[in-house]
Amino acid sequence: MSDFKQRLPHAKLAAPAFNALIKASEVVHQSGVDPKLLELVFLRVSQLNGCAFCVDMHSHDLLQKGEDQQRLNTLAAWREIPFFTDAERAALNWAERFTHLHQQDADKEDAAFVQLQQHFNDTEIANLTFAVAIINAWNRLGVSMRPQVPRRA
Repeated sequence: MSDFKQRLPHAKLAAPAFNALIKASEVVHQSGVDPKLLELVFLRVSQLNGCAFCVDMHSHDLLQKGEDQQRLNTLAAWREIPFFTDAERAALNWAERFTHLHQQDADKEDAAFVQLQQHFNDTEIANLTFAVAIINAWNRLGVSMRPQVPRRA
């Protein structure tokens, strides 16, 4: 069983890279993509990757933005319930497709892209795709380095 201790202070040890990733995250947040949608995507990708720090942070951020608790509770089952808009579904599907790269299927990726185009313009799609790439990078740092999750009481 894991002791859940942080492995390395990676933010300090690799400060230039860490700060560059923070800057990239800031750019995505300022890209014009709906902030709540970004957080939903960040939370779902973090769930898929098993990043405890990011799951905690993004669910907390969504609650702060006024997100509904039931939608948070059911995000992992978004395909099975009607609580998410068609645009959110398109974004979540896109994010999942490019988080699980080992499950590539060109036809499904093409269909996911067409679905995105029904709800987002090209710039939004590009920024959403960068957002997925960035949260995957954060998740890999979180899973590998185990930053401590603060207890919120």
